[in-house]
Order: sequence, then C-alpha cells, then structure tokens
Amino acid sequence: TVPLAIAAGYLLARRRFWGKSVVESLFHLPLVMPPVTTGYLLLLLLGSRSPLGGWLESAFGIRIAFSYTAAIIAAAVVSFPLAVRAVRTAMEMVDPGLEEASRLLGASRLKTFFRISLPLALPGIVSGVILAFARSLGEFGATITFAGNIEGETRVLTTAIVLETRKGNFAL
Repeated sequence: TVPLAIAAGYLLARRRFWGKSVVESLFHLPLVMPPVTTGYLLLLLLGSRSPLGGWLESAFGIRIAFSYTAAIIAAAVVSFPLAVRAVRTAMEMVDPGLEEASRLLGASRLKTFFRISLPLALPGIVSGVILAFARSLGEFGATITFAGNIEGETRVLTTAIVLETRKGNFAL
C-alpha cells in the first residue's frame, strides 16, 4: 500500500488535472463502502469467473480469490484510503517554494522528490502507514468475502476470533 499511497497522495497534492475529484473519490471509495461490498467487488474483479481473474488463472496459473494473496489484497484495498489521505495532507504541508528552489538549483524532479519532499513529509507518511496497518489488522468483511476463512491458508486474526467465539472459546 505504501508506495502506491505515496504516489497517489503526491499526485493529489501537487497536480491539477481534469477529473481529479473523480479520482480522489475512487481512491476513497473503500473508506465509505461496507467492507463486505468491497470484498464482493474484489471478487467480481479478480475472481476465477471474472474476465481479469479468469485470464490470470488461464494464462499464468495465478488464482487470486480465496488465497493468501486475496487476504493481502483485501487488507491493502481497505487501508489504502487512510494512507492516501495522510500522505496527501503531509505533501500539501511541504512548501512548494523549497521544491522550486531545488529545481532551480539543478535537481531533477525525482531528486527533488526524494531529497526535499519525501523527507519533509515523512512524519505524516509514517502516521498514515501506521493508521493503514492498524486498519488492515482489523479488516474482516472484505477478507471473509474475498479470501474466505480457510484454515492454514486464508485465516487471519479477525476471522479466527469470530470462529473461536462462535464455538464459545473466548480465550484464544
């Protein structure tokens, strides 16, 4: 999530483009949708019967839905908006004049990003990463829908807790 969130947050903070509000809304969609719906949409997009998921399975033998990879994708998708919001806010707080001065002194855009923007925004990025990680740990709905609850493969902490409490085992 982190590299994509940094790219998306920087894009939203520093660039103006047509459809920016639509892109921002799409990035934040998993934050406002019910997690089960997010899992269902992931299943529709990457399941074995979907065009993309079916192609990945037939062409490369990659089965995503109901696998360990699906649990990772579900956690990443639901936590992504939180990381993007934190990165965007952190990048907006970096003075564009410092970036401009770096560019005027001959640094490339990439060098300016890694030497000026990223270090100055790092505290906000770290808080976004922590927030996203915490959100992914508590993810249940998208994980159970997209990855399932297969013992030894896709069972994560939240699904294990639900399973054990259903059995009446309140002490894990």
